[in-house]
Amino acid sequence: MNGFNFLSVVILGRSPRAAPYSGRLLRCAMIQIISFHDILTFMAMEVTAADYRALAALRYCIRLFLREGDAAARRAGLEPQQYLLLLALRGLPEGSEATVQTLAERLLLRHNSTVELIDRLEKRGYACRIQSRQDRRSILVKLLPHGEKLAERVARERLSELHTRGEALAKALDTLLGRKPESRTVKKNARHGQTNRRKRKS
Repeated sequence: MNGFNFLSVVILGRSPRAAPYSGRLLRCAMIQIISFHDILTFMAMEVTAADYRALAALRYCIRLFLREGDAAARRAGLEPQQYLLLLALRGLPEGSEATVQTLAERLLLRHNSTVELIDRLEKRGYACRIQSRQDRRSILVKLLPHGEKLAERVARERLSELHTRGEALAKALDTLLGRKPESRTVKKNARHGQTNRRKRKS
C-alpha cells in the first residue's frame, strides 16, 4: 500500500483497491493530505523551555481559578457542583435547551450524576423540571429566581477576580498561541487618553 492509498484509507475511508481518484474527489484528497502533512509538521516542532513554562503557568492559573471558584461557591452556601450546574443553566449557548443530556455534556458528568445533582437543586428551590413546549415528552430544567440570584452572586465575584488576577492567565495563553502580549495597563491608559481627548474636543 503506497502513501497516497494509505492516506485515502485513514482520511477518506476508501479502500486502497478502489478506482483511482478523479476531478473534485482528487482535489479533496490532496487538500486532506496537505492538512495531514501540516499536522505531522506541527507534531515535529521542538517544545522549548518557554513552552513548558507557559504550559505549567497555564495549568497553575486554571487550577487556582477552579479552587477559588469552589471556595466562592461555598461562601454562597452552595456545593461547587451545584454552582457549576447553576452556571451551566444560566450560560447555555443560544438556542440550546436545558435537557439533562445537554447539562451532562456541559458539566462533563454522567447522566445519572447529573440527575442526582438536579434533584438536590430542586429540593433547595434553586431549579425545577418543566415540560418542553416543543416536545411534551422532553423534560427541561429551569433556573428559579433564588438559584439565579446565587449564580449571579458567585459569578460577580469570579468576574471581579478575573479582572484583577487574569493577567497571568492571559500571558500564558498569549505565549502558547504565539502572540505578543500587550500590557493591559498600556491598553487601559490608551483608552483613558482617548476619552480625555474626546472630552477636550467636546
